[in-house]
Amino acid sequence: MGTPSARLIAAAQAAPTVTDTLGRRLALRRLTALDKLRLFKAAGPVLSHNQPWLGMAVLAASVSAIDDIPVPQPASEQQVEALVGRLGDAGIAAVGAALAETTATPAEVAAAAGN
Repeated sequence: MGTPSARLIAAAQAAPTVTDTLGRRLALRRLTALDKLRLFKAAGPVLSHNQPWLGMAVLAASVSAIDDIPVPQPASEQQVEALVGRLGDAGIAAVGAALAETTATPAEVAAAAGN
């Protein structure tokens, strides 16, 4: 089983990575149900019904590290927007393409969550 630290390190090493057009290595994480719930809370009652905003937020929240520097899970609207700004078009596009190969689209994720 291992220590919590060992489990975190193993999960980080197993995380899929993608390189965006700017050459940044983006480590990805699959959002859990709890992660999605926290993202809805961060979005608030209005933005959690805004499909385009929520789609970008899901993509941004799926990034766990940029160039091996950990990225915390956003916990507020401002943190989501800061992460989207940090990733920019190149990062969001790379994450979207990588997740499209392995999972549902952000709109499908939002729809499945009841929005």
